[in-house]
Amino acid sequence: MESKKSKIPSPVAKRLALYHRCVETLLKSGKEMISSKELGERLSIKSSQIRKDLSYFGGFGKRGSGYNLNYLKDALENIMGINRTWNVGVVGAGNIGTALANYQGLLKDGYKIVALFDRNDKKVGKTVGPRKVPIFHVNEMCQKIRELSIEIGVIAVPAEYAQSVADRLVKCAEIKGIINFAPVKIYVEKVDLEDVDISISFKSLTFKIWSEVIGRK
Repeated sequence: MESKKSKIPSPVAKRLALYHRCVETLLKSGKEMISSKELGERLSIKSSQIRKDLSYFGGFGKRGSGYNLNYLKDALENIMGINRTWNVGVVGAGNIGTALANYQGLLKDGYKIVALFDRNDKKVGKTVGPRKVPIFHVNEMCQKIRELSIEIGVIAVPAEYAQSVADRLVKCAEIKGIINFAPVKIYVEKVDLEDVDISISFKSLTFKIWSEVIGRK
């Protein structure tokens, strides 16, 4: 039998994260209720799409009054599994890896980087950031992932090494998902994968800007 999870389109997950971020911002501003129409206007998403996305997980709003933001925030956090702490291991102690270890926003959202892994012996044994995240050798990866209860692996290595790193992470049975920052497509089985390609975002943006420039000529 097909699971409920498999029936939910993958773009829904990204929109749920957008809803959660917007709801947090609204709560901080003192707002308590919001309609799907207003939420949609703030996010440039159709209100019907928001209602459809949320309907996969039950009913959250009341006709005529909209969504209670505190309730919606708690529900979204439960749906996305961010009402707990996830231990994260980053492979690659270069610019991206150390920046992630220093970024306190991840910890606030429940993602705790507890280890970095690198093959450079000059980096191994050192720590990164105010929380003093340790750097281990990549050869210790599975052992440390097990010891530190790491469930999410992050790939922050050059493109030519990304696939081999992904393969090694998958072999560590504790890894449930991978975030890939390397600018290359990788393939994995048995674990969930998210690609974060910064250059793609820049190219998408410049396409929009350039299209507007061309359109005005």
